[in-house]
Amino acid sequence: MLMFLSNIKYKIKRRTWSRFVSKIRDKTFYPKIYKSYWHARFHTPGQPVSPVNYYTAVPNSGAGIGHQLANWIAGFWYARQFGLQFAHTPFVQEKWEYFLGFGEGEVAAEVLIKKHGYKKILLPLFDEFNIDEIAVIRKIVHSYSDRKVVFVSEQDQFYRDQFGVMDDIRRKFHHAKARKEDHLIYDKDFFNIAVHVRRGDVVNKQKTDNPNLLMRWQDAGYFERVLSTVIETIKPDKPIAIYLFSQGDRSAFSEFEKFDNMHFCMEMSPVDSFLHMVNADLLITSKSSFSYKPALLSNGIKICPKNFWHGYSNAPDWILVDDDGCFDSKQLIMN
Repeated sequence: MLMFLSNIKYKIKRRTWSRFVSKIRDKTFYPKIYKSYWHARFHTPGQPVSPVNYYTAVPNSGAGIGHQLANWIAGFWYARQFGLQFAHTPFVQEKWEYFLGFGEGEVAAEVLIKKHGYKKILLPLFDEFNIDEIAVIRKIVHSYSDRKVVFVSEQDQFYRDQFGVMDDIRRKFHHAKARKEDHLIYDKDFFNIAVHVRRGDVVNKQKTDNPNLLMRWQDAGYFERVLSTVIETIKPDKPIAIYLFSQGDRSAFSEFEKFDNMHFCMEMSPVDSFLHMVNADLLITSKSSFSYKPALLSNGIKICPKNFWHGYSNAPDWILVDDDGCFDSKQLIMN
């Protein structure tokens, strides 16, 4: 009971703080609400007590796994940018923590703090492309060089080009312990195409003025056009099988009934859907972190919406599509 009340208290405190931060983030005085800012202003570090300190990012407990992964990846990336070691903070759900395996081989932030005397220091949000804001963070990091510190990024610190750690997280995922337990419904004798159509929170987009939902909406015609172009162009040495991953009733996707060997995976669990998107020979993503992250982990061809809030690798197995569903089909031949 006490633990339950403690968790409720923490969530309320965290939610209140996040709302406060969002209201004043664009104010010039914003960094000054952090103790770490004032420490950097008035503390001159002495001799470093350890070769390096640590950086971690906490996956957002109120968000889906795609969002949580964006948090984790940002922490992994910024640790390097600031010359720090990365400390792992687990994903909210244990099933995802085990499935992804990203924490395997990493030191845990909680262990550093509770068992090794490291102090937790919260950092202000910063714009990764703002030189002045980056300089503030570097100054803060330097000011603690004579102490044992785990720097914690503010919630939802953004990192646009998440493919910057693609090789690392791909290696982590494909060598994780959980891979021994994976079960795929794909037939290896087929060229397997996965299509992710985001629905759920965006399905009622016509009834909302929420810009975050509106920017994520793509109608079924977009995916139908992309898939038709793929099938007309690509010439694999195996027959094609298509798997559509989404939510809702199959009748809402009648446009796809015309495709041969079409499989509607509407009831598959999020973990299994994620796994199948990673392992597809060709993955068609939506404007969703839930398919963007499998694309980062995939060794196959990725066909993605050009207009998205994260960046893409310029490698040839990444093909970008305009909002009308058109793209250069010659890129498929090259793959």
